[in-house]
Amino acid sequence: MHTPEPSSSESRPRAALIAGPTASGKSALAIALAKATGGIVINADASQVYADLAILSARPSAAEMGDVPHRLFGHIDGVEACTAPRWAAEAKAQIDAAHEAGKLPVLVGGTGLYIRTLLDGIAPVPEIDLDIRAAVRALPVADAHVALTREDPEAAARLAPADATRIARALEVVRSTGRPLKIWQQHKAGGIAGRITLAPMILRPPRDWLVDRCDRRFAQMVEAGAIAEVEALLTRNLHPDLPVMRAIGVPEIAAYLRGDSDLDSCIAKATLATRQYAKRQYTWFTNQPPPTWPREEREIDAKITDELVIKLQQ
Repeated sequence: MHTPEPSSSESRPRAALIAGPTASGKSALAIALAKATGGIVINADASQVYADLAILSARPSAAEMGDVPHRLFGHIDGVEACTAPRWAAEAKAQIDAAHEAGKLPVLVGGTGLYIRTLLDGIAPVPEIDLDIRAAVRALPVADAHVALTREDPEAAARLAPADATRIARALEVVRSTGRPLKIWQQHKAGGIAGRITLAPMILRPPRDWLVDRCDRRFAQMVEAGAIAEVEALLTRNLHPDLPVMRAIGVPEIAAYLRGDSDLDSCIAKATLATRQYAKRQYTWFTNQPPPTWPREEREIDAKITDELVIKLQQ
């Protein structure tokens, strides 16, 4: 991700970014910062955009939000698939609106692709042929990797053989456009990194502390009504490939509601999925953001939140 040259950033409007894995304390810090500055919190989490997932996405409650303005939370119906370009366009509009109102935009979330797309722009890849996409996604990951080795050997060498999502993306792009994804990525456009002064903070608390929070979080979601949330979602008969249907907790609770598992197994599987997701996010936020971005590696509590609010305002 791009970091603007410090010498050219003095006149740029400011924006804060609080990022990190799930359950790391991002929302509380974002709300505290917005309260301290009179700012506006803007969601950068791919699950929290969906109206259907208030509980399972850990979307801040009305009580937690208080009188702090929040944007891009629960504003998309589950029948739609929110893409990174769509979210980035919406986030740019909200950032501009905040600046026009003299407010600090406080971006908060753990979706690295969203953040990267907003800051660096996105490659102008044409729409993928739907038949090609369906054929690629139907391939076992091992077969897709073999095919990618023939059709885009550089991408195949760069990607892990088990990375089903990125392998499928690279293969569908080269098949649909005739050009490797890397070529398209050399022409990214639309990023805002060069026109704002960014105050970022990456939360990377101790893994044991984070795992404990992940373990407790899903059980709390069940107590808060997650089963009813999924039950209502299932009545809509949405396509199973939609993001809202693949969100952590939805497949596991759906299996429980069908009678395919008991509640203890449901909670155990969803908790494991939450842990695994947090681990992937932890790795991404360790390796992908610029090394100059501050990392906070302590257990996040109210005292540390107050310290970070002061630091982010400097």
